[in-house]
Amino acid sequence: MKLLHQINLAFALMLIMVLSVTAVVIHFVLLDHFIGTQRKDMQTMGAELTAKLESAAAQSIPFEMTQLPVSGVIATPMAEVEAIIRDPQGNLVASTPISSTSAVQFNSVTTAQPLNMNHSEATGEFLRNDMFLTEVSVVPQGTLTLITPIAKIKAIEQALLGRLLLIFGAGAMMMLILSLFITKKFIKPLMLLQEELKKAKQRQFSSVQRVAASGELGSVADSVYEMAGELDRYNHAQKQFFQNASHELKSPLMSISGYAEGIRDGVFEGDDVRKGLDIIMSESSRMKNIVTEMTLLAKLDSEDDIFKATAVNLKELVEEAIERMNPVLVKKGLFVHPTYMQHDALIVYADRDKLLQALLNIVSNGARHASKHIYIQAGIEQGRVVLNVADDGEGIAEDLLPNLFHRFVKGKNGESGLGLAISRAIVERCGGLITAANREEGGAVISLGFPPYRGRLI
Repeated sequence: MKLLHQINLAFALMLIMVLSVTAVVIHFVLLDHFIGTQRKDMQTMGAELTAKLESAAAQSIPFEMTQLPVSGVIATPMAEVEAIIRDPQGNLVASTPISSTSAVQFNSVTTAQPLNMNHSEATGEFLRNDMFLTEVSVVPQGTLTLITPIAKIKAIEQALLGRLLLIFGAGAMMMLILSLFITKKFIKPLMLLQEELKKAKQRQFSSVQRVAASGELGSVADSVYEMAGELDRYNHAQKQFFQNASHELKSPLMSISGYAEGIRDGVFEGDDVRKGLDIIMSESSRMKNIVTEMTLLAKLDSEDDIFKATAVNLKELVEEAIERMNPVLVKKGLFVHPTYMQHDALIVYADRDKLLQALLNIVSNGARHASKHIYIQAGIEQGRVVLNVADDGEGIAEDLLPNLFHRFVKGKNGESGLGLAISRAIVERCGGLITAANREEGGAVISLGFPPYRGRLI
């Protein structure tokens, strides 16, 4: 069953349950109210009738000449009341029904009939509390008993309840129609989002559209759209990765294969054989490095246990990287200028060996492009530990900047195009961010930003 139908069905069932409970409560409240009102009316009527009969007795008016008061003279009850007078010996003297305007109005709906209680019923043998309301008063002529059947009151209450139920039913229908409209309006973005997710399931990431919605659903729709964009870029990067990887591996394999076949077939002789073997060894080493770096990248992306984080002093790490790069720096005649600000606070939470490898890749990249100087600056900026590695070379081509940290993206004098991609993967696994830019005074700068170490347990 569709979600739209499920919500509408659930709302309808809830509405029916609420209205049913409400109707039952109203039924008992109305019945209790009407019985209480009728009882008060009968008490008032008994008091007035008693006063009239006492007045007649005081004036020595013969009882047979006394007429019981009719409607309008005394308080009018809700339902018909039977007035019964008995003498002191309990014999029935007189009985008469007293009607009310209210009773006449409801009788037109409920078809209630007058009491017409016979004399045997009037003796009181059948006046059960659950069937009749009674009010007994002592009068000079004997006793005055007022009787109203509860069935009459129930008939009036049920007539009023029926009208209320009709109103409730009409209101429920209006609420149901309104809920159908509102539910459809709210569910429509979800249905559209479902269609966009089907596109993503079919790997049609570029065709996923943003769904206009508000509130939490709008946030989900935006997340789905952004996720589709990321998946599209990742899918494109994967295809490009395999193309570049095949190209990078194809070149050394062709060299190895060509020289190996030439040596086997005797094409190369003397010193050419040795040169061919040196090229085979060089290309094999190059291919091994590419495969090693590709394997490391794959592990950084997928394996958690490869990353062992500890508290790392960034100043010590920079000094170790400079020491390891020293032979290359001396050979190229380059000078390194490290600067540390607040060096006591330069502590980050990272895998020391992996972060050292990332730093070596960045410094090595700077050494390939620097003219004479490499500047390394570490400090605290806006609550983050920042490390900048700059050079005084020609800078980074503007078309390379957006994709500099992607795999197999190589600039001038680049090697495999995986070094900076590995550095980015390591820095991001440390919770940091790596960026690149060109300096105004010339050359390029690569910046690493990390959250400061907060004394987490290792």
